Amino acid sequence: MTPQQFEQDLQPILLYAAPLIFLCVGIEYWLLKHDNHHHYDTEDLKASVGIGIGSLIINGLLKAFIVGLSLFCYEIVPWRIPNTWWAWVLAYLGIDVCNYFAHFIAHKQRIWWATHVTHHSSEHLNLATSFRNSWTQHIKIIFFLPVWLSGIHPVITFTCYQLDLLYQFWIHTEVIHKLPRWFEYIFVTPSHHRVHHGKNAAYIDKNFGTTFIIWDRLFGTFQEETEKPMYGLTKPVTSKNVVYLNFHEWRDIVRDVRKAKNWREVAGILFGPP
Repeated sequence: MTPQQFEQDLQPILLYAAPLIFLCVGIEYWLLKHDNHHHYDTEDLKASVGIGIGSLIINGLLKAFIVGLSLFCYEIVPWRIPNTWWAWVLAYLGIDVCNYFAHFIAHKQRIWWATHVTHHSSEHLNLATSFRNSWTQHIKIIFFLPVWLSGIHPVITFTCYQLDLLYQFWIHTEVIHKLPRWFEYIFVTPSHHRVHHGKNAAYIDKNFGTTFIIWDRLFGTFQEETEKPMYGLTKPVTSKNVVYLNFHEWRDIVRDVRKAKNWREVAGILFGPP
């Protein structure tokens, strides 16, 4: 398979979904227009949209590299998983569990936190907050190598990746409250993700799942929504400058590394907790 064939076979699901995404943001904006506690903040919205546009541009620039890397991984393994329905199930589960661990480590080690802190920078939670994908998030691509090396066709894995990413859009809202118990037990819901974005003491580093909340239940990182979440960072970032929101943690890491006295301190700065 060539990169050209890959791009022909892969459907741009996120592009197809874009009109619905913008429609949902518009509906939520209208519903919350007169809600003093949950309404959209204009400057915060501009920052979210600016970060999202920058992320889309970077995605486009890196697309060829990511496609090439996934095809390379697929070609070097000597086995193949047939393109059956259960291959799609395995691919989606694989993508989702890799997302869980990438998300978990991004909260535990500072160098990975720098690729994710942008997403938590808003003190509001709404559908537009989902646009806050860090411009350096692609560094976490290494966490998905197990799926690319699984022998599952890259078109399947990339399609599942897009679906997993699309799922995360609707859980960034306060409009939807609790859902049926069975659904809340298996899938990530807005209630679960509100906890994840909360800086309340009980909510820190909880609910890392993207589609399935079962990973959090299995690995002990699950937390029910029991109190109103307070959103944002424990050390608030007041700037709405999209460049600052993407790179302030990287700047601080470089500053601290320069002050380090030895390699042990450097390792602590990079891989210690944020």
